[in-house]
Amino acid sequence: MKNLKSSCFYFMTGVIIFCSGVWNVHAQSSSPSESDYYSIDPMPVPEGIILEAGGLAFDENGDLMVPTRRGEVWRISNPGSNDPSFNRFAQGFHEPLGINYRNHAWYITQRGDLTKIEDRNNDGKADWFKTIYRWPLTGNYHEYSYGPEFLPNGEMLVTLNLSWIGQGASLTKWRGWMLQISEDGEITPYATGLRSPIGFGFNAEGDIFYTENQGDWIGSGWMTHLERGDFAGNPEGLKWTHLEGSPLDLTFEEVNRLDDSSERPLFEYKEQIPELKPPAVWFPHTIQGISTSDFVVIENDNQVGPFAGQLLVGDQGHSKILRVYQEKVKGEYQGVSFGFREGFSSGVIKLAWGPDNQTLYTGMTNRGWSSTGQAPFGIDRMRWNGQIPFEMKMIQAESNGFTLTFTKPVDFESAANINNYQVTDFIYIYHRKYGSPVINRQDKTITRVDVSEDRQSVRLYVDGLREGYINEVRSGVESNEGNTLLHPVGYYTLNNLPDGNRSAMVTGGDTDGSSGSGSDEASETSKRVTDMPADWSQGPDQTLQLGTQPGLRFDREEMTVEAGSKIALTFSNEDDMLHNVVIVEPGAADPVGSQAMQLGLEGDALGYVPQMEEVLFHTSLLEPNESETIYFQVPDTPGDYQFVCTFPGHHITMRGILRVI
Repeated sequence: MKNLKSSCFYFMTGVIIFCSGVWNVHAQSSSPSESDYYSIDPMPVPEGIILEAGGLAFDENGDLMVPTRRGEVWRISNPGSNDPSFNRFAQGFHEPLGINYRNHAWYITQRGDLTKIEDRNNDGKADWFKTIYRWPLTGNYHEYSYGPEFLPNGEMLVTLNLSWIGQGASLTKWRGWMLQISEDGEITPYATGLRSPIGFGFNAEGDIFYTENQGDWIGSGWMTHLERGDFAGNPEGLKWTHLEGSPLDLTFEEVNRLDDSSERPLFEYKEQIPELKPPAVWFPHTIQGISTSDFVVIENDNQVGPFAGQLLVGDQGHSKILRVYQEKVKGEYQGVSFGFREGFSSGVIKLAWGPDNQTLYTGMTNRGWSSTGQAPFGIDRMRWNGQIPFEMKMIQAESNGFTLTFTKPVDFESAANINNYQVTDFIYIYHRKYGSPVINRQDKTITRVDVSEDRQSVRLYVDGLREGYINEVRSGVESNEGNTLLHPVGYYTLNNLPDGNRSAMVTGGDTDGSSGSGSDEASETSKRVTDMPADWSQGPDQTLQLGTQPGLRFDREEMTVEAGSKIALTFSNEDDMLHNVVIVEPGAADPVGSQAMQLGLEGDALGYVPQMEEVLFHTSLLEPNESETIYFQVPDTPGDYQFVCTFPGHHITMRGILRVI
């Protein structure tokens, strides 16, 4: 909303208020935390067992089977106790990233195949192995494979990750696809357009969804409803649509030739590409996470609170879990994502409800995929303590706004104050480049607030809502008990507006609120100089080269320079994700990196470089295979300065010392 003087008019016909004004969070009296409601308990793992959990599945006895990225399969008995028992059931797999159980057999997806294993002599070790279906490999490190998930008819779904050769690539048949596979090894290609589909399964209604990570053609993480013949966005898998069994005829060339310069969002191509399926829910990059992973359905209100039918979605890079509410409008899924629980000990990639149907198990790893949780691997157990947090239970779309429903009755005064709400919409570019800045951002005008009689919900009338956009919905209301919202922000993906009156009862003022259509993070400032200063007549005193290594690391841990010297630093991003280099004061890498994670929608515009005194010099945020040279003069004071990548979550491992002597 614009900076208007606040003015409110109260009407007694129901509880309706007309206002205009700036965002003004109501004074709060209580600040709850996630740990007040949801505990996290790491499972004890015996020394010597590297439990990089690639999957989680329970049998009818309550034992937990865990395949690891090192190729072992561990059976864990009494997994909810303080002294679980570990027995190695099998070994020799090639980085399995999925497991399921059916009719006394285990089904495991490894890089090159779907395998069925059994313990036929009941000695606690797998002794029978059957390859159900095998797909080709090139040896590319990015050829991960996931699943399986069982369909009601007993057939299985698997998903195949794209390879990486400077961009996502389908180097072998069916890479970038979801495949349906029968018990006897018959395959039916199901859908394509996938890039890194580690999370997939069914929602409460039994429909198939998959989760995606930011990359080429993928502006940010998302969750998409997949039906047979859908194209989810990345065109590499379309290279195989000419093969027998393909459910669609769309070709790679038809999508790959799209003009990158248009800076159009994905949904605008729907008419041009009818097979294209827009995401049901976006997860704004760096704001809600950086690497979306597995999900589970909240099956009842006794698991984590009054959220039955919703989804819990993991994020590997931020070691967290999000909560998703879905609804169908005009026959298509859309919905909202909320924060839920941060602070897991490693990167969350797999989720499973335990035998008690109340404990949520998280399979975790961070080798090569850095995470905010610093443990290299493990399994955490999350439990709800039975106390209901004050939350936005759901946000539902209206023809001219949103209805916010809460888990507890709201305080009338704070709920009726229009200044305690803010709606901002934005979207990402659909292009072959890696990720996207936030574009077309607009602060919306809220013209009316209607509080329900039971004070469980609030109706917001919002001017100028746009179909296809992500809406950041903020609420500063208090509960009747004086508590603040545990998570005051939701991100609603508005694919379709419901039928009805589109007017939001505009009462005047400029409702455009646009903040521009792209990022200005590359603008040159005194802390980012990309042209050699004119007064450096002799050139730089020293030239430095800095690159990247796999696993979120720079290729140098230390660089030594003389105090006051003139430096030309060239940074080359050879990794498969976005990076920058930020040079900071001694000991400032952690506070600067932490602040970068809090930039929210401003992060893109700033290149994830916080505006802090501790920041001395920096590059722009570079895409894979880009490089940039910056020029700066070293401080006169000797010391161990630091260089760090401030893309959210990277600062934990991606850092080094700039030693000034």
